[in-house]
Amino acid sequence: MRKFIYTILSVFLFLSAFTGAYCQKYSNEFLSIGVGARAQALGTAVIAGGADVTAGVWNPAGLAAMDLPNGFQLGAMHSEWFGGVGKFDYAGIVLPLNTNHRRIGLSFIRFGIDQIPNTLSLYESDGTVNYDNLREFSAADYAFLLSYAQLVKPETGRLAIGGNLKVVHRRIGPFATSWGFGADLGLQYKISEWRIGVLARDITTTFNAWSFSFTDAEKEVLELTNNEIPISSVEITRPQIIAGITRRFQWKSIGIAPELDFVATTDGRRNTLISASPFSIDPAFGLELDYNQFVFLRGGVSQFQRELDFGGKELLGVRPSIGVGLKIASMKLDYAFTDLGSQQNTFSHIISILLDFRPKGQ
Repeated sequence: MRKFIYTILSVFLFLSAFTGAYCQKYSNEFLSIGVGARAQALGTAVIAGGADVTAGVWNPAGLAAMDLPNGFQLGAMHSEWFGGVGKFDYAGIVLPLNTNHRRIGLSFIRFGIDQIPNTLSLYESDGTVNYDNLREFSAADYAFLLSYAQLVKPETGRLAIGGNLKVVHRRIGPFATSWGFGADLGLQYKISEWRIGVLARDITTTFNAWSFSFTDAEKEVLELTNNEIPISSVEITRPQIIAGITRRFQWKSIGIAPELDFVATTDGRRNTLISASPFSIDPAFGLELDYNQFVFLRGGVSQFQRELDFGGKELLGVRPSIGVGLKIASMKLDYAFTDLGSQQNTFSHIISILLDFRPKGQ
């Protein structure tokens, strides 16, 4: 029963896209979930300190700060949400360019719900139910990101800049498709032992143009069941500004790296710690401990929201996360346990892997 409820809720999240312009505030929200078990374990606080292939999604400037000057890195992640109903997958690669201290990255993301029954074809023309007519479809969101990053004044290595060009494709079975395009700009700057990161996400404003395709029979069913027949529409994802600061402290064999980020949205009042219009601000904090950069222990908090308990009293909810990591030679294996939302039991296990490929002799 619980899985069935999660299925209904998950499908509702996807089908809510049918309302197009009326749901612009949370358009392309699947990209805000983020990629990589390390980032998830840190409460998504990686804007300033992220420096691996997943930085192509979080802050592309971090690609230039990678400790892999002439090699390339592969990354992959898998997680399941809503009791295994929603599948979230990621794959990425970062490569050096011929010119020094410049990198390009490619990222692919899919968040989908599969095997959804299509009940529009359940009824025959005489009104009888024919279960043989049931067909399954998928509702999925896809994102393709092309990243570029470089060090400014490589002799100092203080400033790294980067940008993304991204294509977003969303598909709901045979009924609806959309295409969207956008861009991100980011930087990371070192001041002594401190590192500051800033990301302007969807700086161009990302537009998703929806088109719908229903047969005459399906339109008739929608009308008979008092459902609105959607029309072509455009969703708008408004810009966000994310800023963070981090520093790594070393004590003998133990390393400690805290990071504090602030996410500022520009689409009006949201249920965040600082809620206002048109800007709302939500903090995220992560802490990573390591032993000789070999074993890692991580924890984080994010998504501070005001909630009401059964007695109507306002409480402050938070999204917690924990995780571990292991580095063996050129492989990094990470695990995270976190919650997609703070109000329901939507915890998920997240596993990701990074592989470094270095030229011979390095």
